[in-house]
Amino acid sequence: MKFNKLVPELSVSNIKKSLHFYTKLLGFKIEYSRPEDKFYFLSLEGSQIMIEEVGKKWFPGRLIKPFGRGVNFQIETRNMEKIIHALKTHNYPIFIKPRDRQYRKGKTILLYGEFLVQDPDGYILRFLKSMGKRSV
Repeated sequence: MKFNKLVPELSVSNIKKSLHFYTKLLGFKIEYSRPEDKFYFLSLEGSQIMIEEVGKKWFPGRLIKPFGRGVNFQIETRNMEKIIHALKTHNYPIFIKPRDRQYRKGKTILLYGEFLVQDPDGYILRFLKSMGKRSV
C-alpha cells in the first residue's frame, strides 16, 4: 500500500462507533490497525484517513464537539449513491443533501454531484462524484 503525502488523523470519542460509521456506512476498508491503541488506518478509492480514540496525546486544548470545526474533508467517490443509500438505511442524518455543483478550474467547469455528512464526532465529510466537465 502506498501512503498519500497527506493523511489526516482524526481523534474520535468512541472508536467502535466511528469504525462502524466509516466501514459499514461509508464503505472504507481497514488497511491496518492497532486495536490495543484504538487506532485504524482506513481507505476508500484512494482516499486515506486514520482514526484514533482520544487519549493523552498532543492536544493544544480540550476537544469539544463538533470536532474539526473549520475544516471539511473532500472525498471523491464513484459510489456516492451507495453511500447515501447506506446512510438512509441506517437513519443516519445527511448534513447537506445531494446536489449538483460546478467548480471553475481555469477555463474549465468541473461538474460534480456532492453531499455532506458529519461523522459521529462532527467532522464534516464532503463526498464528490465527477459528472464531467465543460469549457467556459
